[in-house]
Amino acid sequence: MKICLMDETGAGDGALSVLAARWGLEQDMTQRMSLVMTHQGLELRKQDEPRLGGIRVDFVAGALAHRRRFGGGRGEAVAKAVGVKGHFLPDVVDATAGLGRDAFVLAAVGCRVRMLERHPVVAALLDDGLQRGYQDAEIGGWLRQRLTLLYGSSLTALSDLHPRPEVVYLDPMYPHRQKSALVKKEMRVFQALVGADTDADGLLMPARQLATKRVVVKRPDYAPPLADVVTRSAIVTKSHRFDIYPPLGA
Repeated sequence: MKICLMDETGAGDGALSVLAARWGLEQDMTQRMSLVMTHQGLELRKQDEPRLGGIRVDFVAGALAHRRRFGGGRGEAVAKAVGVKGHFLPDVVDATAGLGRDAFVLAAVGCRVRMLERHPVVAALLDDGLQRGYQDAEIGGWLRQRLTLLYGSSLTALSDLHPRPEVVYLDPMYPHRQKSALVKKEMRVFQALVGADTDADGLLMPARQLATKRVVVKRPDYAPPLADVVTRSAIVTKSHRFDIYPPLGA
């Protein structure tokens, strides 16, 4: 994939070339999307809209750290949706990892989560965030045990993943109506990079065939069910719906 690659660390140690080789990235300074190595971590930027700033995966500080310390924990909707209860902490495959937020929340409450990501730039961002998280004195120990990344297409990986997870979690990108600056910033940058999840409907069937206990699909409250498959079981929040489907052939 062609993208503008930049190194602002001044290290000059060839890390940019290693990054490009690992994720199959090709330097092209004319691209509007840039992947930038900074002292704080790897950032994705939209060059023609610099005011949007950079997007970085950060499991140690910022919003996710606050959510881990002061959020609802087991009471969060995503934790309830995957079935966290008592001593039951399911093994989860997050097949649409994105920036890893929900996967991190589940790992923080005790679930083992395998994140699947097919886009090389998003996978690079996730891997960078994970490596920094693994080195953190406070969360590194349990993060290494509970949160891992698999790079590849969910459409193919879901049919050949072992061991089978108890839960498959899907959160395909869907156009947002919210006007918050954060949503607008991330959606604009992400959609410019990866486009729409036009094949998302194709994930539901293999997800239900893989999961042993349930499939959870996160949707905006105004969105139709994934693949138009209606379910009566859901966890509903103010702005989202977590549709819950039984497995097939478990």
